[in-house]
Amino acid sequence: MATKKTTRLAPETVAETALRLLNERGLEGLTLRAIAQELNVQAPALYWHFKNKQALLDEMATVMYRRMTADAAARPAGDVSWQERILAANRGLRAGLLRYRDGAKVYSGARFTGTDHAADMEEQLGALVDAGFSLRDAVRASTTAYMYTLGFVTEEQGTEPVPGQPREGFDVDERAERLAGFPLAAAAGAEIFTDYDSGFEEGLRLIVAGIEATYAPGA
Repeated sequence: MATKKTTRLAPETVAETALRLLNERGLEGLTLRAIAQELNVQAPALYWHFKNKQALLDEMATVMYRRMTADAAARPAGDVSWQERILAANRGLRAGLLRYRDGAKVYSGARFTGTDHAADMEEQLGALVDAGFSLRDAVRASTTAYMYTLGFVTEEQGTEPVPGQPREGFDVDERAERLAGFPLAAAAGAEIFTDYDSGFEEGLRLIVAGIEATYAPGA
């Protein structure tokens, strides 16, 4: 009696396929069934590795993280200041998230499946501690910058699922007309919903300045 051959898939292979489909369909359209079809397997085959969609998102976030940290620009080498280290890490995080549609949603709350992040965390916290921060303050500083970046990109991708293509309701001119009775709120749209690159950079530098003023030795 013939038996059907079971296709064994590496978790990373599934996650990479899922990330590719993510850019085509967005997070709402990403299903285990769609991924299985893309891999030419039956959906139950995916449950060998992922008990549910969140487990898949965890693996996807892990693959995203590894790709981010492979970028030399996000990992400053040599003797750099703690300020430059935080700036580089969060610029790299934003760039990595923006490579994927709904990338920030995938990443938010994910539990990494490896320990790669622990070594990077150790290095970042160590740099802050060496600069005179207490461990508590080092943790607060790095997580505050991280959460700023994650929140910024979540909003950025929420208004522009595809870069340069705002979803309905976020056209700046239309918004200004709709809020004409509130002149300051109307004019604010041009600051909030355009030039995300400059907005992110300015906000990140505000975060770093706040860290320096609050936690840095001698603050």
